Amino acid sequence: MEQTQEFGSQISPGRVVDDIDRARAQEYALLATLLSRSPEAQMIARLALLRGDASPLGLAHADLAEAASRVDEASAKREYFDLFSGLGRDALLPYASHYLTGSLYGRPLARLREAFQRLGIARADGHSEPEDHVAILCEIMAGLVGGDIAGPAGADRAFFEGHLAPWFGRFFVDLERAKSADFYARVGSLGRTFVDVETRAFALTT
Repeated sequence: MEQTQEFGSQISPGRVVDDIDRARAQEYALLATLLSRSPEAQMIARLALLRGDASPLGLAHADLAEAASRVDEASAKREYFDLFSGLGRDALLPYASHYLTGSLYGRPLARLREAFQRLGIARADGHSEPEDHVAILCEIMAGLVGGDIAGPAGADRAFFEGHLAPWFGRFFVDLERAKSADFYARVGSLGRTFVDVETRAFALTT
């Protein structure tokens, strides 16, 4: 996906991105990367250096780091294929339409495309993936939170509640529990924990 007029470079006018939002954007960007493709060796090495703390999110980071220290590029690629591209019983369809309606290209995708139009986000040339893929939605959230996608005040919350909250948690639980998942089970744990943190934070600002 790309925002019209240089997606990823247009900062919201007057928007101050604080350390918390910067950390949130980085979390969404990490999930977007890991869910869009399997990690290469260099990224696996960086993930193995992650440090956690006693918080739920910190513990999820530590678990991901430990899993990264045990995986290599080939096994991560095989696991990603089995989960997202294969035909096995653990294969997942990481699309909002599938989780909310049981089929692809449903009403959730149509609603999402309307939201993209309002935000000035255009489909990238040569991109065939339906826009309600989990990785694309994480990428958009990273842009909204980090200020790379211009939007009105509270745009990140509105986007989260309208297009992520109804199904994101269930997807990450499914990923966490998939029998063929090892490294990606920890990605599922991180996503589930982060969704819970986001949901609680938004509830406090109601």
